[in-house]
Amino acid sequence: MDTWKRFKRNRAAVAGLVILAVFVAAVAAAPLLTSRDPVTQNLEAVLRPPSAEYLLGTDHLGRDIFTRILYGGRITLVIGLLAVAVGLAVGVPLGVVSGYYGGRVDLVIQRVTDMLLSFPNILLALALVGVLGVGLQNVIVAVGISTVPQFVRLVRGSVLTIREQTYVEAARALGAGDRLILTRHVLANALTPIIVQATLSMGVTILVAAGLGFLGLGVEPRTAEWGAMLGEGRNYIFSAHWTVTFPGLAIFLAVLAFNLVGDGLRDALDPRLRSQGLSGAGAAAAEGDAGAGPGARAAAGAAAGAGAGAGGGAGVGASGGGAGGAGGGAGTGS
Repeated sequence: MDTWKRFKRNRAAVAGLVILAVFVAAVAAAPLLTSRDPVTQNLEAVLRPPSAEYLLGTDHLGRDIFTRILYGGRITLVIGLLAVAVGLAVGVPLGVVSGYYGGRVDLVIQRVTDMLLSFPNILLALALVGVLGVGLQNVIVAVGISTVPQFVRLVRGSVLTIREQTYVEAARALGAGDRLILTRHVLANALTPIIVQATLSMGVTILVAAGLGFLGLGVEPRTAEWGAMLGEGRNYIFSAHWTVTFPGLAIFLAVLAFNLVGDGLRDALDPRLRSQGLSGAGAAAAEGDAGAGPGARAAAGAAAGAGAGAGGGAGVGASGGGAGGAGGGAGTGS
């Protein structure tokens, strides 16, 4: 609950979440928002500008760009989600094993990771697509593998820190096995950076997949996909700019939204920022007490004086309550 409150205070992150929600709702309700088919050609309506009939215009084959963006969003978001899932499924276990066990296992995994990191994501994905071939599944695998090195390095760094913690040593001393320690203590405490990195990687995978589609190495021809739409419309960028403007805006907004949400999650889940917030609240309370000033001290003095007066009626006063009680006891005895 506190995490959500901290996330809501970040207006940029909330804006990114709203953009993502709009995208997801639009692509899910595509059949309700348009009755046109994304691949059906209409040569009588070639390169029509945006109008009431065609909200975002048509492309060089007369296909409605609005319809293709909606259905292409499904392909693009699926590629992003599944590619990140591939990166998580491969990179997280390798990072955990590398950081926890060390030794030769760590050496081999890190050298392979170094080799993969020497290639930019787009070049590595291009090489993999060249080996695997064009197609949606191959694009997902290629883009997913290109994100593996980042997850390996991130998780390894977290595990190196966590494995030296006292609670891990205590679990090991109590006889807990490596499997239990890794799942219950190590991996559970490394989830925060993994979640943040996965969110930020969504934007990267969408850009890489769009780059492959732009080069004609993405999904199959005729399939509605944002990068492929950019590639098909690049020849008409001056005569019919809407063929590239709107797909480009869709890619821009999707990547921006994931980056904003990732930054917001990083700030909301960071324990250091959480502790700073708590210490800041304590400091504010202390400043509030100090800022009460003479008026507050005068009120406190008045309250003490009232208490002293009430005590004086029964004995001596607030400062001499013990003496007053003793005197009262003596008077009774006499």
